[in-house]
Amino acid sequence: MKISSNQTDTVNASQNLEVFFEMLSVPVYCNLLWSEQQAAKNCPKGDIKLAFCPETGLITNIAFDPDKLGYCQDYENSLHYSPRFQQYAQSLAASLVERHNLHHKDIIEIGCGKGDFLISLCELGNNRGVGFDPSYVPRAEHSSMSEQVQFIQDFYSERYQDYQADLICCRHTLEHISNPADLLKPLRLAIGNRLQTIVFFEVPNALHTFRNLAVWDIIYEHCCYFAPTSLAQAFSSCGFQICEQSEAFEGQFLCLEALPATNHFTSNDERKHEVEELSKDIATFKAKFDSLVETWEQKLLQMAQAGKKAVAWGAGSKGVTFLNILNNQDSIEYIVDLNPRKQGMYVAGTGQKIVPPEFLREYKPEVVIIMNPIYEGEIRELVTGLGLTAEFMCV
Repeated sequence: MKISSNQTDTVNASQNLEVFFEMLSVPVYCNLLWSEQQAAKNCPKGDIKLAFCPETGLITNIAFDPDKLGYCQDYENSLHYSPRFQQYAQSLAASLVERHNLHHKDIIEIGCGKGDFLISLCELGNNRGVGFDPSYVPRAEHSSMSEQVQFIQDFYSERYQDYQADLICCRHTLEHISNPADLLKPLRLAIGNRLQTIVFFEVPNALHTFRNLAVWDIIYEHCCYFAPTSLAQAFSSCGFQICEQSEAFEGQFLCLEALPATNHFTSNDERKHEVEELSKDIATFKAKFDSLVETWEQKLLQMAQAGKKAVAWGAGSKGVTFLNILNNQDSIEYIVDLNPRKQGMYVAGTGQKIVPPEFLREYKPEVVIIMNPIYEGEIRELVTGLGLTAEFMCV
């Protein structure tokens, strides 16, 4: 169906959104720490109704209600306990420092999470940093950088426009903002005439989500899903000139680098074919989604009938969505995660207990279901190191 909406896609000035997918009553937070199982099961819920703009390729949740969200220190989405992700983040930081000669410079990170990436940027180039995030929790391991790096437990906004930097980075935050212009326009205003300020953003790649059926990436907190075209248009319409765009982390992420523009730039149409291809993926997505869910429900049923114990691995967004979508998810009692802050907590919506890898020595599962295939190698190594033999399945 088509709707007229002024709630979404305002950054790209389009009103004709086509609703193509609904997922109702899902946890509004995938990464909030729940210390009690019943509270986790009774967590706040919201609806996902995804709409597609055929002009720009932007995908938005038209049912998104920002009043349902309020990030705090109990929010935990750090991936830095994974060696595979650490390697990626460290490589990205080193690349930015080298390519942009970031030595003894000033760096701002918007949505810095627990601060690991900002710390890396400052350590690698002996830089000074300021990180903004209401969910930041002071950490002892950051104390050695306290004179160089400052963390502000707040959202970045106009009130901080006096903070200037040579690099402004923002990773996995823009997709949480219902109208990207609400961040990008004030950011451009704050930069002013510092035309050499580099802007680096990283977001989930909608092409990966909807083309490769990475359906477990669809969560309430993500109110925008960007393809390369829609991401570029969001920046160009807010006063930035795109310097470079690329895919990263085996296509799961989109990276964009830009400079402040002096004139109004409009994104070129070189990538319009991507919108057309994405439109085809969108047209078949619901049927493929339903088929995938049915397949996994059948797999869980067969495991239960065979008396096989299964655990999931990865209690982030993918794991939480996977468990909440499946009707027979209660056949899985535990989900493993390397993040010590999550261990001992419970999954939002379904209540599985989050356990450390060492728990598997005693539990001895026959099947390990891996939420993100990119981590399969390190997970197999960990499980083998525990002296276990199990079947591995990637979602």
